[in-house]
Amino acid sequence: MTEQKTDPESQADNPRQKPDVEAIVEELLKAENLDELLAPEGVLKQVLGQTLEQMLQGELTEHLGYERYEAKGRNSGNNRNGTYPRTLQTSNGEISIEVPRDRNGEFEPRAVRKYETASNELEDKVIAMYAKGMTVRDIQAMLYDLYGANVSASMVSTITDKVWPLVEEWQNRPLETVYPVVFMDAIHLKIRQDHQVQNVAVYVVMGITREGKREILGHWIGDGAEGAQFWLAVLNDIKARGTQDIFIASVDGLTGFADAIETVFPQTRVQRCIIHQIRSSLKYVGHNDRKAFVKALKAIYQAATREAAQAALLKLAEAWGKRYPVSVRSWQDHWEELATFFDFGPEIRRLIYTTNGIEAYHRQLRKVTKNRGAFPTPEAARKLLYLAHRDIAAKWSQSVFRWTAILNELAIHFEDRLAL
Repeated sequence: MTEQKTDPESQADNPRQKPDVEAIVEELLKAENLDELLAPEGVLKQVLGQTLEQMLQGELTEHLGYERYEAKGRNSGNNRNGTYPRTLQTSNGEISIEVPRDRNGEFEPRAVRKYETASNELEDKVIAMYAKGMTVRDIQAMLYDLYGANVSASMVSTITDKVWPLVEEWQNRPLETVYPVVFMDAIHLKIRQDHQVQNVAVYVVMGITREGKREILGHWIGDGAEGAQFWLAVLNDIKARGTQDIFIASVDGLTGFADAIETVFPQTRVQRCIIHQIRSSLKYVGHNDRKAFVKALKAIYQAATREAAQAALLKLAEAWGKRYPVSVRSWQDHWEELATFFDFGPEIRRLIYTTNGIEAYHRQLRKVTKNRGAFPTPEAARKLLYLAHRDIAAKWSQSVFRWTAILNELAIHFEDRLAL
């Protein structure tokens, strides 16, 4: 007893005994039902606080290199220096614990890090809900209803900000040297910029790897409406990150898109999306004529050969050229980009004639972003888009349909470029 009183690590620390496993189990067994066990004020919460404190005491012992009251702790240059209170948000509600400290201020606890206000488990739940598109207010209400946890808006923001290094790492990662096929399109979000809410284009590129796997190469947030000049910057970024060649690019009908692609990847074949082209040309067709006009268009894009498609295009011009010159001329002016898919077999045609693959990805992104009136910053938009992408891409386990047949044909058309 005399030795303990003169020891610099006095009993003012009020240390608890090491956890008794049997006693803990006995305490848990006192619960009459599962609800009592798991409730925010239930038995698990009571035990968790004590267990965390014992873990922290064990970490401090490891840091100092000696047990409490051991003689070798005297004159060691550092010793225990009491505790300080911490309140931690967990899925079992709010827990108050005492965190030990050392006199030199060198102890960095691992179980509960300095300035941490939420457990890793709770952080994972917040990030998962945020990735599903829930607003901060929704997350706060859900955590309170389920766990009795009072989580502030600033805490939600702090927790989700922890993924930012992952966003940057993903956006700047090295890419494949070759992508046989890429799809390029933009999704539009409302983002607050320059003190105004603007409709901003987010540029997205989906690549198909040589293994037939889908891969999103990145999300690039522009400074306004979609434009070919920004697409040029996106393509340069893709090249800077290691991509040397793209065989086929399936794109929408944006003016100047093909020129931007040719500037960075001059050997790439460009396929203008047929679906986008149909929608665009139908804008100028009267409602009563649309059914007949669409039938004439089908004869073009469903033709067996390029020659048959060109013949159908001539018939379209003869039948509708005078009544709807803008619609017909749009097919004639962009024919080379529209007809690229006729140079390939049915499997590749099915893959590239439309940007539906990337539009399906956009539909899933919209499910997540639809609850946002406007993002406060471009960074907030990028953060949510990345988390949504992570969930979506986790389900992409299969290769593109009939990829083996597609790859064999690509090897014939691009034999000298496939092995880059």
